[in-house]
Amino acid sequence: MSGPESAKLPHGPDIAGSIFTVDGPDLVLGGVSVRSIVAEVGTPAFLYDGAVMRRSYRALAGALGGFADIHYSVKANPARQVIALFVSEGAGIEIASIGEYRAALGAGALPERILFAGPGKRRNELQEVIATGIGEIHVESHEEIERIEAFAASLAWRVKISLRINPMAEAQAGAMRMGGKPTAFGFCEEDLEPVFTQLSQCHQLDLVGVHIYGGTQILDAAALLNQWRHGIRIAGDIATRLGRPLDSIDLGGGLGIPYYAGETPLDLAAVKAGLPELSSLLKSDPNLSRARIVVEPGRFLAGPGGIYVAEVNSVKAVRGTSFVVTDGGMHHHLAASGNLGQIIKRDFPIVAPARMDETDLHPMTIVGPLCTPLDTLARSAQLPGLKAGDLVAVLQSGAYGPTASPGNFLSHPAAVEVLVEGGKFAVI
Repeated sequence: MSGPESAKLPHGPDIAGSIFTVDGPDLVLGGVSVRSIVAEVGTPAFLYDGAVMRRSYRALAGALGGFADIHYSVKANPARQVIALFVSEGAGIEIASIGEYRAALGAGALPERILFAGPGKRRNELQEVIATGIGEIHVESHEEIERIEAFAASLAWRVKISLRINPMAEAQAGAMRMGGKPTAFGFCEEDLEPVFTQLSQCHQLDLVGVHIYGGTQILDAAALLNQWRHGIRIAGDIATRLGRPLDSIDLGGGLGIPYYAGETPLDLAAVKAGLPELSSLLKSDPNLSRARIVVEPGRFLAGPGGIYVAEVNSVKAVRGTSFVVTDGGMHHHLAASGNLGQIIKRDFPIVAPARMDETDLHPMTIVGPLCTPLDTLARSAQLPGLKAGDLVAVLQSGAYGPTASPGNFLSHPAAVEVLVEGGKFAVI
C-alpha cells in the first residue's frame, strides 16, 4: 500500500485502498473490517487506524531528515490515545489550551517538549503551564507578555518565550491564510519595535525564538518551502535586532492532505529536495546556525488514518435526487458537511465500507438526522444502491472531527471514537 507521501492519491473507493486494506466487500482498518468494528461499538463512529497514523509520521520524519523536529498539533485530534501514539513515535506537542496541555501530559508528553500557542491564553492557563512546566510559550500580545512576566516573577522562575509573527502577504500559502492581513494571530512582522521595547523591561522572560505560521492545508511543496524560507528570513532579522542567536525557529504547520476530487497530496520528495537550500540559509547566519527548527503538523499526521462511519436510516428519491439519510451528520463531522471554512462545498471521499467490491455506482446525496439542510455530508457521492442498514464511511476524517463540530446540536448521541491497531480495537 502507498501512504500519504505517494505521488497521487485518487478519489472515491480507490483512495480507501491506497490508505487502508480492501478485502472483498470489506474495508479493513488495522487488520479488522469496518463492519466487524461497528457491529460491536455501534454507529456513528470515528475509527482511527494507528498504523496509518504512524506511517504518516514516519514518512514526514524521513522527508525532513533531521532538518526539523516534529511537534504534533493536538487541535487536529486531541484524543489522548492518538496523542500518545505520536509521542511514542518521538513527536513533541503543540497545544493551544489548558485542556490540550492536560491531555498531552496525560498521554505521556514531557512538559519541556510542549509548545503553547494561541491568541487568547487565559490567566489561569498561563499560571498552570508556568507552574507545572512548559517548553516554550509563543506570545501573541502585549498583555500576554505582561502576564507571563508577572507570573514568572511570583515564582522567581524564568520562562522561555517565542514571538509569534504575522508574516507579510508574500509568505502566505494554503487554503486558509493565517497571516499577511489583519488577524488576531501574533505580532505583525513590520511592527515589532514596541514588542522589543516591552521585552527589554522584562527580567523573567527568555526570548529564545520565533514562531511563523502563514497558512494551513498546503498541498504545494514550493509554496510550503517558500513559507519556510520567509520564516527563516524573519528569524534572521529578529536575531540581528536582538544581537544574539536564536535557540528555536517554529515554522508552523499547514501541511495539507487531499480531500477533494482532483487534489494531490503534498509531495514530500519535493519538500525534501528543497531542504538543503534552507539548511544553507541557516548555516550561513551565525545567529541561526544552531537553532532548533520545529514544524507542527496536525491533520497531515492524523487525518488520513481516520474514517467516520454512519448507518443508513432510510433512502428516498425526491424530485430526481436520491437522498440517503444516516444516523450521523454535521454535529459529529462539521468539516465533511462543508461548514468549517469552505466557501464552495465539495464532497469528502465517501465509500460503502461493507460493499467495496461493487462497481455499479450511482450519485447520492448523503444527509444526517438534523433538521437543517446544512446537515449534508455529500452532494453527489458515487455509491452502490444503498438501503437501510448499510454503512457509509467518510474518509480523511482523522483530524478536525468531533471536537471541531457542534456535538450538542439537537442533542443527538455523541459519536464513539475507536483506535484500531494490530488486529485489535478499543473505544477511546
